[in-house]
Amino acid sequence: MILPRKVLVTGVAGFIGSHLLDKLIAAGHQVVGVDNLCMGKLENIAHHLDNPAFKFLQRDITEASTFADLEDFDCLVHLAAFKIPRYGKAIDTLKINYQGTENVLEFARSRNCKCVLASTSDVYGRNPKLPFNEDDDSVLGSSKVARWSYAVSKLFDEHLAFAYQESYGFPVVILRFFGSYGPRHHLSWWGGPQSVFIEQVLSDREIQIHGDGLQTRSFTYISDTIAGIYAAIIKPEANGEIFNIGSDREISILNLAKTIKILSDTPGNLKLRFVPYESFTGKKYEDVRRRVPDSRRCEQILGIKAAVSLEEGLLRTIAWHRSLKSQEDSSLLVLS
Repeated sequence: MILPRKVLVTGVAGFIGSHLLDKLIAAGHQVVGVDNLCMGKLENIAHHLDNPAFKFLQRDITEASTFADLEDFDCLVHLAAFKIPRYGKAIDTLKINYQGTENVLEFARSRNCKCVLASTSDVYGRNPKLPFNEDDDSVLGSSKVARWSYAVSKLFDEHLAFAYQESYGFPVVILRFFGSYGPRHHLSWWGGPQSVFIEQVLSDREIQIHGDGLQTRSFTYISDTIAGIYAAIIKPEANGEIFNIGSDREISILNLAKTIKILSDTPGNLKLRFVPYESFTGKKYEDVRRRVPDSRRCEQILGIKAAVSLEEGLLRTIAWHRSLKSQEDSSLLVLS
């Protein structure tokens, strides 16, 4: 197996992108990273900025000129995307994800390099068949319901990627992520419910639960997500495949909140507030009641199985949140 020497990563300053950068640099690869810093943070990759094996470019993937002067690469990992259409960003979600992915695939075609494309577990939609297998149908709701915009944009990206593979011959790999979390995840709903819940518990505030809290999800610690991505990059047998990247442990959002409260070991009782979807969407919202992956293909072909338990991953993540708060407190003391 010949390892890809040079790797291009879009969304490199984001949560997943920055951790992938850590892995690639540690494994001896040369990396060029692109990010417009709309959601990514320069501090996530600051420890690599002086490394000669890494080059950072602050550019927008929706602009074709972003890729015009780039050299050849052995592999391109496309992580940059936009989501959360329920907050009135459906147009941004659809346009950014389409335009960005088209530009990425055009560049991969021009350089004949492998392309690993990040997708989402949301593409399975409301399919009642569980756990979700990579070959299962996508069962999405009405086009009048904006929450499906992200899933639709990623499904389109997947179809576009395979069309490019068939038409031009360069290999693509699709990775459907299930609830990645850990240090550096975004501190808003963009980062997932676990991120918001930890912040609320550590600040002794109410945990806001959307709906009844009985909807279930699978959460995957970032090191397990990165192991899956890296295997997809280096293993030729991954080419042309779709993989679920995630833990097969399922937990309700309500029990997630309770678990975070226990692991945080903060004083006082758990404070919960159940928030109707209509109160923050302003219109009809359709949630997915259960979401859990069939991970057998990932295990069999990539040789990867989620190894970090939910409890251990949450403990590490809570410690990171606490370190951020400690830094904020220290800064306030200096200012005062």
